[in-house]
Amino acid sequence: MINNYFIFGLGFVAQGLFSARLLVQWLLSEKAKKVVSPEIFWQLSLFASLLMMGYGLLRKDLVILGGQLVSYFIYIRNLKLKGSWEPLPRPIRVVAFIAPAFTLGLLIFNHHGYNFFDLTHNPDINIKLFILGTAGQIIFTFRFIFQWLYSEKKKISVLPPLFWLISITGAAVIIAYAIIRKDPVIIVGQAFGMLLYSRNLIIHYFVQEKSVGLKQNKTQ
Repeated sequence: MINNYFIFGLGFVAQGLFSARLLVQWLLSEKAKKVVSPEIFWQLSLFASLLMMGYGLLRKDLVILGGQLVSYFIYIRNLKLKGSWEPLPRPIRVVAFIAPAFTLGLLIFNHHGYNFFDLTHNPDINIKLFILGTAGQIIFTFRFIFQWLYSEKKKISVLPPLFWLISITGAAVIIAYAIIRKDPVIIVGQAFGMLLYSRNLIIHYFVQEKSVGLKQNKTQ
């Protein structure tokens, strides 16, 4: 059996990378005085998602694992929209595509406690808790589905205001799930995330619009 220290360590590293992407995105947005979608945000998202898949698998948490498998490929699509996917070395791109398939393979063919049956029959997650976590993960994952569709329409990677509103809603539900699940990795990560989701909304509705208004006054 894998040591719990390793499992939680893996989760904290993944959550640390997710927090780092938000921190960098926030700092660059503050500098630009508008909400930006930097390349490094998506690069860190992709790497963190790989680690979080491993964490979800080792924790036998289908809620975490399922959400990461969906958003993972949206991260890749955003890198493509930014024109920064193809320049990556081919081996890295191949590994990036193989990794989720490897995880799914473990779920299907592994018989040592980390397969699909064990994830759906985890005694620590009853049906009510599973529904709560799934609802939060669906909301949280939908933010990237919305962001992807919005970006496809604009033909450029964008983080619109509704993305942050959905993030706050999903994070609140996931925090409730994590408190009951006694998962410090998710609690710490989502609590930090909510602060930066809120700040991005402030930047968009107050800082960015104020900056645009000042520029318009100067040109008149």
